[in-house]
Amino acid sequence: MAYAESTSRALVEVETYRQAPHNIEAEQALLGALLVNNEAFYRVSDFLEAGHFFENVHQKIFEIAATLIRSGKIATPVTLKTFLPADTDLGGMTVSQYLARLAAEATSVINAEDYGRTIYDLAIRRTLILIGEDMVNIAYDAPVDMAPRSQIEDAERRLYELAEQGRYDGGFQSFSNALVTAVDMAANAYKRDGSLSGLATGLSDLDRMMGGLQASDLLVLAGRPGMGKTALATNLAFNVAKAYRAEQEPDGRMKTVDGGQVGFFSLEMSAEQLATRILAEQSGIPSYKIRRGDITEQEFGHLAEVARQLQTIPFYIDETGGISISQLTARARRLKRQRGLDLLVVDYIQLLSGSAKKGDNRVQEITEITTGLKALAKELNVPIIALSQLSRQVENRDDKRPQLSDLRESGSIEQDADVVIFVFREEYYIKGKKPREGTPEFLTWMAEMERAAGKAEVIIGKQRHGPTGTVEVAFEAEVTRFSNLAQSDHLPERFE
Repeated sequence: MAYAESTSRALVEVETYRQAPHNIEAEQALLGALLVNNEAFYRVSDFLEAGHFFENVHQKIFEIAATLIRSGKIATPVTLKTFLPADTDLGGMTVSQYLARLAAEATSVINAEDYGRTIYDLAIRRTLILIGEDMVNIAYDAPVDMAPRSQIEDAERRLYELAEQGRYDGGFQSFSNALVTAVDMAANAYKRDGSLSGLATGLSDLDRMMGGLQASDLLVLAGRPGMGKTALATNLAFNVAKAYRAEQEPDGRMKTVDGGQVGFFSLEMSAEQLATRILAEQSGIPSYKIRRGDITEQEFGHLAEVARQLQTIPFYIDETGGISISQLTARARRLKRQRGLDLLVVDYIQLLSGSAKKGDNRVQEITEITTGLKALAKELNVPIIALSQLSRQVENRDDKRPQLSDLRESGSIEQDADVVIFVFREEYYIKGKKPREGTPEFLTWMAEMERAAGKAEVIIGKQRHGPTGTVEVAFEAEVTRFSNLAQSDHLPERFE
């Protein structure tokens, strides 16, 4: 026991004296190159900052040099020494002597970027150590009101931010590279069934107008209660997941060839309710019958068979209510990292919260949410379908078809969205105006109901990279299913 304790103490002492990773020689070599030739600064300025240096004096030298160079002045040992305290102790050397030594032992400007990357990588490792220490310390002495889940999400957020910072890519790319990417996208669309550049929604007329769901797009799907916006989002998401097909690449990773893996944030309905809707849609048995168990033995067998088939699709549901945009972002990143992600659905925007305290400006909060969703779509390179409520002013108009100005609470929804889609069912409003039977008005109402029954309009109110307009689709209310509407000119020939 005594031996174990002494060994443990010895290990603690070793840990205590262990220094954070750094490379003073690389820092000196880079600063020397910079002081001899200011061109070295532009080779590292897009990823290296003063805070990445280990030595405080090196941080100060780099910061002053960067300020001088950015303002069009020359950074040399002569110009820098006036900005550093003369009494700074640099291992027995004065400031002037130290700067002169850095310049005298400077490396070639060609190697500046390599030294910059070494300094940067070591700074990332030091930050990793800090995050790890914070995790341990908070876990030991966590506040009473801090749940372990909150600490996990905070650690995930910090690690992901660090992972995104720890990259040398970014900045300008040549137009030829962007052109190759665009041509590749067009070639893939040409090869794919339906010739779509994005994910197929399963609604052919909508796909034709949008070219499918485009990666990095934020699509806002809006409608008044009862219009079926959740049903439409569920249908589109399920169609994408059902069509999923992937191939293994040489490095072992799976590449999506068709369809996609779907993440669904159901902030209003439970996972069970959402699953019941999809079961109803695929089996053709109304959801209210499934919930009540009001089905025949044959229908139950069919239901079980459909459920067995649905178990294989990559459709993931998060039913946590009242989450913040930062929590949603962390969970979406986790899903992308662990299982893959090709489409994200959020039902719906108004049920998310921002980072601001309760009671603060709701418009600012919605702005933060929509900006965050757009940034997430671009970061994960997947389309995000975010559902939104519409204001009640729709009900005050004779024509109930929604407009962009009806989007509730914030103009940022319209601004941040790449595509805005409205769902409108005239049948819903006509049904509510049913007159007394036997009157002339009832006959007119019957004719209107027959014209509108089983139909819905998907209105594209805004689209950055395509036309706006209206697509008519079929809607089966009992099984909450949207599908392609058979046009009269495409129906088979009738024989009397």
